[in-house]
Amino acid sequence: MPTETIHGPDVGTNGLTSDQVWHAIEKASFAVLSEVNAAGEPRSSGVVYKTVGHRMFVAVGSDSWKAKHIAAHGRIAVTVTVRRGGLLTLVFPIPPATVSFQATATVRALGAPENRAIEKKLTPLVPPEVRAETSIIEIVPEGAFLTYGVGMPLMKMRDTKAARARVPV
Repeated sequence: MPTETIHGPDVGTNGLTSDQVWHAIEKASFAVLSEVNAAGEPRSSGVVYKTVGHRMFVAVGSDSWKAKHIAAHGRIAVTVTVRRGGLLTLVFPIPPATVSFQATATVRALGAPENRAIEKKLTPLVPPEVRAETSIIEIVPEGAFLTYGVGMPLMKMRDTKAARARVPV
């Protein structure tokens, strides 16, 4: 599948590396997943995730719309919000930095032998009483990370050209 292409002199890596972007993703825990339903209509929802290697994992209800839509199409868009700290965030309305990307997503059964290492990390996210009705979504980023404000001082984020970067996954 083709990935989104951004052209222009104002979008570069800004010195940002994919390792730095992965570090930001690993430190965060909340993302917005976007997929399409059976009718081709866009849907998005917030999720809490864990990372293992260069993959993200989300626990969802096996019969949820999210699991059904992703199982049917296998392609999603993801935006991770990267919280910014400091005193300035208490005084000024400073948005979080973001990492967005396209990905292949696979819905996996909870309890499958190949998922044991992943399930240990997801255990805190899944209450014991719902584990039997839970699936895991494995998310593998593709193409490039599109970032805004990652790895830069808060005041520099005001310059949108300087704040944007496109970094290979």
